[in-house]
Amino acid sequence: MLHGQAQQANKTILVVEDEPDIGSFLTEAILQETPYQIVLVKDGPHALQVIKEITPDLLITNFRLPSMNGIELYDRLHAIQGLEAVPTIMVSARLPHQELTHRNIVGISKPLDLDELLSTVDQLLA
Repeated sequence: MLHGQAQQANKTILVVEDEPDIGSFLTEAILQETPYQIVLVKDGPHALQVIKEITPDLLITNFRLPSMNGIELYDRLHAIQGLEAVPTIMVSARLPHQELTHRNIVGISKPLDLDELLSTVDQLLA
């Protein structure tokens, strides 16, 4: 394995998705098509718990989540020292475009275009 690939393989993506089918689909696709590691959780409170153990290199989150939406999760995550610069992809059928632009979040509409998602992941982690 080349040095660059080893560095990429050490990168971790935190996926926050409350629909189990979509969560598994995203996890499988990213694991099969990229060298990155995945941590999948079902909501914001679990994500905030997980980041005490791992530092994600990328956050992929649904906008509509139980207990806190993707924007609230983004704001809470980015308020934590050391996580201010974690790039974020938000996936939703109804994206809050103004909020995304204001926070520099990449929005991808559902139904998902897998190629668009994977190329965006690679761009943000390059």
